[in-house]
Amino acid sequence: MKFKPLYLYGAIAVIVIITLFVVSQSGETKNTKPPNSTSEQKLPDDEIHNQMKSGESPNKDNVSEGFKHKLEMLEKSIEENPKDTLKIREYADLLAAAHKKDKAIVYYQKLLDINPRRTDILFSLSFIYYGSGDLDKAESETKKILTFEPDNANAQYNLGAIAAGKGDKEKAREIWTNLVEKFPDEEIGTRAKKSIEKL
Repeated sequence: MKFKPLYLYGAIAVIVIITLFVVSQSGETKNTKPPNSTSEQKLPDDEIHNQMKSGESPNKDNVSEGFKHKLEMLEKSIEENPKDTLKIREYADLLAAAHKKDKAIVYYQKLLDINPRRTDILFSLSFIYYGSGDLDKAESETKKILTFEPDNANAQYNLGAIAAGKGDKEKAREIWTNLVEKFPDEEIGTRAKKSIEKL
């Protein structure tokens, strides 16, 4: 059986989005922007991540040469082979991590132009839009996921989190209650129940 990176990227995107929504719902503030979780994580001790330990947001002065080189090499590779979805995905993910979200969106869109059913990419776009406070676009991308995968519990949960972020607590409660009823003994049901309690 051949391992497909698409599944790994999809799983990572789902985990990141779920974590974002849970963390954003657990605070007492009504801020819809996610916290900076980078400072809470143990970062690898390498050239790329050492700059992040300073607590500063990446900018042109403190981004490592290795990271810049990686971005340049990926961009060149994509220019040579514009249909290489793995390189496009890696480049878009790095751009998003480097706070170049507008440029990342362009490359995520290129992936959707190749295959509009890429729910992992739709999750990534939803995450970017949610993180930037554009809840309408986050909701739109999440609804696209549900058109391709109507039973995707993570997308349903995220739709509830977006509704809560917009202040529509009743809609969020309705979505999450449905998940609790469908998945009472699974992690998604437990998470939905905890989110209802925090409304």
